[in-house]
Amino acid sequence: MDLTKKIREVENFPKEGINFKDITTLLKDKEAFKYMVDQLAEQLFDLDIDIVVGPESRGFLVGAPVAYKIGAGFVPVRKPGKLPAEFIRHEYELEYGTDALEIHKDAIQPGQRVAILDDLLATGGTMLATAKLIEALGGEVVSMNFLIELAFLNGRDVLKNYNSKALITYE
Repeated sequence: MDLTKKIREVENFPKEGINFKDITTLLKDKEAFKYMVDQLAEQLFDLDIDIVVGPESRGFLVGAPVAYKIGAGFVPVRKPGKLPAEFIRHEYELEYGTDALEIHKDAIQPGQRVAILDDLLATGGTMLATAKLIEALGGEVVSMNFLIELAFLNGRDVLKNYNSKALITYE
């Protein structure tokens, strides 16, 4: 199945010059959604993954069903102020300013094998921050998997120390 045909492109969103890859059209198509989950899970079956981590918010939509499919637990990584229990935070640089992500302190146990899943790899900042949180808790980031990679933004360069794969690559 060609998943690119299931993704809507919205020109000039969220600002002029950006062509947004809208995955809601893929998610609502039950065959395409199942195919996406199956393909992402296939990349992980032989890696003995304990936990799948999904960064807010579309990482939840991609990561949780894959975790279920491979028999792993699922952990959300959230924007600041969303987690109810003790957490750790990782701040990271953006083009103009900073952002932060948080994870519960008890979400990952030392030595657990972790896969990070998200809908999109762009510049790599969110994924690197997510990896740093997992590693701070003693987890091992075994794989990073994406539905889409925007290769022209060079996010893979930021993640060069990690095993990363995408189902769809836009050059």
